[in-house]
Amino acid sequence: MADQQTASAGRASELAREQVVVDGLYSRLDELRERARSRLDEVRKSGPAGSPQNRSERDSFATLWEDRASQLDAVEDRLVFGRLDLREGASRADDATAAEGPVRYIGRLGLLDEAHRPLLTDWRAPAAEPFYRATTLEPAGVVRRRHLVTQGRRVTGVEDELLDLTAAEQGGFGAGSTLSGEGALLAALASRRTGRMRDIVATIQAEQDKIIRAPLAGALVVQGGPGTGKTAVALHRAAYLLYAHRKTLEKSGILLIGPSRAFLRFIDQVLPSLGETGVVSTTISELLPEISATGSEPDEVAEIKGRSVWSNIIRRAVAARERVPEHNIAFRLNGRELFIRRRDVRDAINKARRSGKPHNEARNIFVKEMLGRLADQYQKVLGKALDSEDRRLVIADLRELREVRVALNLAWFPLSPKRLVDDLYTKPHRLAQAAPELSSAERELLYREKFAPWTPADVPLLDEAAELLGADDSVARAEEHARAQAHEEALQYARDAILAGVGAGSQIPVNAEMLAARFADYGPTMTTAERASSDRTWTYGHIVVDEAQELSAMAWRMLLRRVPTRSMTIVGDVAQTSSGAGVRNWATALAPVLHDSWQLTELTVSYRTPAEVARAATRFAEAAGLPVSQLTAARDVPGSWQVIEAAPDAVVNVAAATALEEIQRYVESDGVGQVAIIAAPELADALDVAVAARLEQTLGTGETQRLLRPPDPQVSVLTPEAAKGLEFDAVVLVEPALIAAARPNKSALSAASDLYVAMTRPTQQLAIVHSLPLPPGFTEASS
Repeated sequence: MADQQTASAGRASELAREQVVVDGLYSRLDELRERARSRLDEVRKSGPAGSPQNRSERDSFATLWEDRASQLDAVEDRLVFGRLDLREGASRADDATAAEGPVRYIGRLGLLDEAHRPLLTDWRAPAAEPFYRATTLEPAGVVRRRHLVTQGRRVTGVEDELLDLTAAEQGGFGAGSTLSGEGALLAALASRRTGRMRDIVATIQAEQDKIIRAPLAGALVVQGGPGTGKTAVALHRAAYLLYAHRKTLEKSGILLIGPSRAFLRFIDQVLPSLGETGVVSTTISELLPEISATGSEPDEVAEIKGRSVWSNIIRRAVAARERVPEHNIAFRLNGRELFIRRRDVRDAINKARRSGKPHNEARNIFVKEMLGRLADQYQKVLGKALDSEDRRLVIADLRELREVRVALNLAWFPLSPKRLVDDLYTKPHRLAQAAPELSSAERELLYREKFAPWTPADVPLLDEAAELLGADDSVARAEEHARAQAHEEALQYARDAILAGVGAGSQIPVNAEMLAARFADYGPTMTTAERASSDRTWTYGHIVVDEAQELSAMAWRMLLRRVPTRSMTIVGDVAQTSSGAGVRNWATALAPVLHDSWQLTELTVSYRTPAEVARAATRFAEAAGLPVSQLTAARDVPGSWQVIEAAPDAVVNVAAATALEEIQRYVESDGVGQVAIIAAPELADALDVAVAARLEQTLGTGETQRLLRPPDPQVSVLTPEAAKGLEFDAVVLVEPALIAAARPNKSALSAASDLYVAMTRPTQQLAIVHSLPLPPGFTEASS
């Protein structure tokens, strides 16, 4: 009893001591927040006065203080989460945010006091590495590693690991400590889901930290089974790279590619909470500005569109719009007969192609060459030489002749990517001409009505076309016309303003041109992320690709255009590939595009999936022939596997009843807790109705609407593909055999991957409701 009282008193003393430190750090955070907001207010109050340079500087300072304020706001939760007690004389990393002396606190960002002495070490700093990597075999100068557990700004617990026992005894460590070591990690894994991904910065494991801090150069492929933390590692790596290579990346930025908009909502708070906001997050289908890829299509069609052969198909389709007429074309200029000769067109086409410029840009060379040849012909027919001014006028007349414009357009047609690709789908003769590699049956599958919605698989083809076509000069002329019109409107507004008295009393004369220029110059400065997301040709310093196994060969080409340095973090699991155009082997997919500039690393510990569920999922995946990775579950959850057999006509109702039980067990009214019902698409509508009806009957209309409210419902009915990358406290899996069944637009291997994904979404409980026989791997777990 006395020992327990002593330990309890020691623990209370440790909590109180740490609370003092935490209070001081939050106080400093509040000071810095107030300073950032004050500076931002000062900049905003200064107004749009001064020279264009002054206005540009003002916008830059406003952006700087806005970013700083956002960064400081984002780290409120769990500002400090770790402490290192170091041996006296232990070597310190050369880092300005490493706390002085034998005690070093680790947190979400670095904090300095007014004298620029370190108070808190940024988790990304070299000085923080031992917090994640030190072990009893290699303590790296660390005597004790402490995890601080906080709720809001209050310290609720501490967990210690003694890594150097000799030094610990000498230093008197241990009183009041809890030496569980993995308690913080296990607590994080067992906590309820909220519909948003949480960072793992306080519990990063050594194998994860090694990947996070890997060099910037080259492509790093992170292969790992479900729940191994691939997404979390990728996001923390993005934050680390922005911290460690800011000068390299701040102007070009980082592009993050996710599998779906739901997935991006799931992760969207992680980077800000890690102190970074300058990342462009999008999906492949949203990567092209002004393209809305909302259509859908059978998997077999998407697989055809994903093949690398489309780079040649698109190239041929472009070349087909550069053609020599079948015969010479006669026309008259000023009463004299001239000819657009086939040989001239052929020579002009060859000259334009030799420039190496994209189709629409090279068209200017073609047109200029043809007009020059026609002017030479006119001069010869005229029988006398033309001076430069007369020649210019003749060329201008030629350019305006309808016959000439039509002939030159037919010979070298200006195109948009949408027009080119749409013509391939809607005009069978064009696809047959450009795609001899495809069978007639495959070409028939690609046919669609004109102006049908674009699908995600179309986006890489549109990007390929945009790369080969370049900017349409007619579009550029239209933009120039719009700019001229806007300038004229600004001038008129400025004249009206001057008449109304603007500038009266100023010692500097004001005219309409000056005032119009002022209006044009002033405006918000776009951030790197905003500029990048609106520019198709933007190139990034680094690209992070999550669920990368779903990318087709054409999607890889699309991404590689945007990262000429080939600096990438590629995370995925080839056993979870749902798309027929996706990756089943990293070397097969990446060697043709990245050659030898990539390396593969693996994550092997599943932190999300309960051991019983992970074992069953692995057995099923192996039986189905999936290339499953080694997977070791970090924890056992008693009762995590439940199998419920139902009559065929009762499956939907039994699933809804089971879902209600899981909701009552895991879902809270404060928004914490997530339950998903996952089933094949043909059952989704019926389950939607049944689950909503069961909830309304039991919980009432208001609570039902709250639980199902998009975009982040606490209860969801999903297909396996929609559940990809997400996690839930509990999952009700309905008719797994139906999910695993091959169908006309889904191969047996892809269908098996869908079921593997569905099985591995829960963190606490998987309940299986079925009437059909269970697939291999299920029965052993349920026995």
